[in-house]
Amino acid sequence: AFCRGRIVRVPKGPLIRVVGTEVAIPCSVSDYDGPSEQNFDWEFSRDTDFVRIVSTWDSTFTSEEYQKRVGRGDIKLRRSSNDAVELVIRNIQPADQGRYKCSTPSTDATVQGNYDAEVQVKVISDGLSVSGSKARSSTSLRLSEGDSFKLRCSATTTSPEHTHLHVTWQVRSGSSWRDVLSLTHEGKFQPGPGYEERYRSGDIRLDTGANDTYRLSVSQASSADGGAYRCLVSEWVRGADGSWQKIQEKSVEIATVSIQRTDVVISTSNVSVTERDSLDLTCNITTDRSGIFQAEVMWYFSASPDDTLSDAQLLLSMDHDSVVSDSTLISLSHVDRNSYRLLVRDVDVEDSGYYFCEAAIWVPLHNGSWHKVVERTSAPVSVVVTALEPDYDVFLNASKTPKFSDDPTELNCRITNVQDTEANIRFTVSWYYRQRLPSDDVVPEELLASMDADWALLPGDRGRERIQNGEIILSKKSADTFSLRIQWTSESDRGDYFCVISAWSRHRNNSWVKSKDVASASVNIFWATQDYTLTVEAVKLKPFFVAGHTFEMTCKVSSKNIKTPRYSVLITAEKPLTDQSSPNGTTRIISLNQDSVVRLEDWTDQTRVDGVVLEKVQENEFRYRMYQTQISDAGLYRCVVTAWSPGGGGMWREAVNGLSNPIQIDFQTSGPVFNVSVHSDSPTIYQGEVADLLCIVTMEGMPLEPDDMSFDVSWFAVRSFALDREPILLASLDRRGIVTQGRRNGSSELSLERISPLEFRLRVHGCEDHDFGNHYCLVTPWVRSATGVWQREPDIRAKPIFLSVKMDVLNAFKYPLLIGVGLATAIGLLSCLIGYCSSRWCCKKEVQETRRERRRLMSMEMD
Repeated sequence: AFCRGRIVRVPKGPLIRVVGTEVAIPCSVSDYDGPSEQNFDWEFSRDTDFVRIVSTWDSTFTSEEYQKRVGRGDIKLRRSSNDAVELVIRNIQPADQGRYKCSTPSTDATVQGNYDAEVQVKVISDGLSVSGSKARSSTSLRLSEGDSFKLRCSATTTSPEHTHLHVTWQVRSGSSWRDVLSLTHEGKFQPGPGYEERYRSGDIRLDTGANDTYRLSVSQASSADGGAYRCLVSEWVRGADGSWQKIQEKSVEIATVSIQRTDVVISTSNVSVTERDSLDLTCNITTDRSGIFQAEVMWYFSASPDDTLSDAQLLLSMDHDSVVSDSTLISLSHVDRNSYRLLVRDVDVEDSGYYFCEAAIWVPLHNGSWHKVVERTSAPVSVVVTALEPDYDVFLNASKTPKFSDDPTELNCRITNVQDTEANIRFTVSWYYRQRLPSDDVVPEELLASMDADWALLPGDRGRERIQNGEIILSKKSADTFSLRIQWTSESDRGDYFCVISAWSRHRNNSWVKSKDVASASVNIFWATQDYTLTVEAVKLKPFFVAGHTFEMTCKVSSKNIKTPRYSVLITAEKPLTDQSSPNGTTRIISLNQDSVVRLEDWTDQTRVDGVVLEKVQENEFRYRMYQTQISDAGLYRCVVTAWSPGGGGMWREAVNGLSNPIQIDFQTSGPVFNVSVHSDSPTIYQGEVADLLCIVTMEGMPLEPDDMSFDVSWFAVRSFALDREPILLASLDRRGIVTQGRRNGSSELSLERISPLEFRLRVHGCEDHDFGNHYCLVTPWVRSATGVWQREPDIRAKPIFLSVKMDVLNAFKYPLLIGVGLATAIGLLSCLIGYCSSRWCCKKEVQETRRERRRLMSMEMD
């Protein structure tokens, strides 16, 4: 375990070899230093001295005794890898028996391990003989498929060593040999590739007999068993390491076997018969078997030529005792020794398909029983049964054609000139649609609906939804007439329509099979369409009026190319850009739909809910009234009309829209002009203070009494410097004095009051930092006219003022400083108290001082 060195290995001896055979002695080296490719020297010794044989690196290494054999190639070195070679001796002789030494020249830095190894080779005489049953020349066997045959060979050995024989039977089909069955040198039977199942079933056996004979028995021979058979025998000996080694091999050809194949064919090729006729097929068995045998025949039917026997239908069978299975319309007869006839009477269309027969050959055994030796299936024969088609024509006409969209369409498909029909014929219809294009492009037809043999309706993809909704109705008016009705025809239904009448025949099992299809000529459904035209005219009934009076206008509608139209009307107003109630400029006021249902749209004046009326005067005339008009009602008024035409299922379909000319409401007045401004004495305040904002209304022109004017005031704030955010409603005060505040998140409070007829004050109590921003007021003046009616003036928006909220640094830090100083003082006093107490009572020590005598110093002279 602790040492490492070069190791040279050769097989354990002695190596037993047969004279005249080729010997290969391997030698390898491992655990070495230096280059990967190592060199080898071989030497031979019969007694004590070694003679040099051959070397991988020194051509002069070979001694004079072996130079001729090495030159002829009888002795050579064959390198298998960089660290392994084989010494090959062809046609070894008894003189070659002795010790062989393999050496490796050192390439190591230090000498460690072994650099050579020896092996003993023992040469024995050839005692193996292999022969056939009678003579060395092979015989020929000619057999029929399903027969059995036996082959024998003899193998003996007179080797002085304890050797075992390995016997293998092989067959040659073509140029290569393949193993059939072997008896190994270890006494085990081993079937060749492809023969495992036959070996397990006993169809292939290998028996040993007297005089060292080996017999191959093959039962149920097939065409694959044909070929040349030989007996291959090899001799094996157990080596010193316990492994088996093959020392020689011999073979002898025994026989050539040819197998005559048994074929099953149907004498007739593809067959075409007419319905109600008889079908006659004959199954022929081709075999050269001359002995006693019986055939078993079974007839099958399949719809596809690729179906297997398990998928096919068994029609009739006859066993090897000539017993036929029972059938009413099908018979099976034995015509001659190798022919069997199938007769199918009164064939039907459903009998079309592929017919094939399966035949098995049975031979008698010695005990009187029958044995099946071969089984074959014929190629399928195509049989086409032509139906007796009825003769008829199909005629399609349109009883109703549309002239407008949503008109009904009705098509009748009639069967005419019916001939050669029986009571077992039934007719069904299929309806198709094909779009017609201006070009010559071919458009595939689309299935609308069809019927099966039981007259059940089968909707197609194009008409499924409309058939389920009842928009398309299919019916059978009489025995020879089918009808298609489209309740409401649309533009997408324009195109070609045709019908296909299918004839169905009843078969023997009461099933229905389609026998013929006849298509009608196509009928084109088309109507000329023109663009819809809609004209709307608005008329102002009272040319002059003042604020507070009733505004009235009518809308007259005229249309063309619309079938029985109905109209829906919408009244809109285009207000001046100064009106803030409609940022887009257009307001939807009131509408009346095609069913004469009135609806208020964007009319938000709660005091004048009943102030607008829209009514239908005639089918094409509508009247709009607005009572107690206000100055804010000034603008352009229009009628937006939509024409509707009847659609499918009682629904209305939008046809076209129209817009009337504008009618202007303009109040010419010399009343006062109001202006609004925002003022604050201190727009910059500190947190916690009160902010005062004044909304001041000024009036120019004709003066008014305070009782004849009133104002709605709303305060807004924009929390930004650049007015780029949505304004937030702070509070509002209507003309009745009711204050409404907006939702707030902060702790500051608002108050809004009227301090004079033209001044309104907004106060923000306890201002916080989020109360900053641009603030403005929006004022809506109300003026009482001479008739006592309050008129709303346009909204006026003041120029915003920016409110800045600052933080009072002194007040902000006053309380924190006082608290800090107080805490520091308290902590300092507490620290002094703790120190005094600790030094007074806790850490006090009594020190005993030595008493000194008080003596005066003496002078030096006295000393």
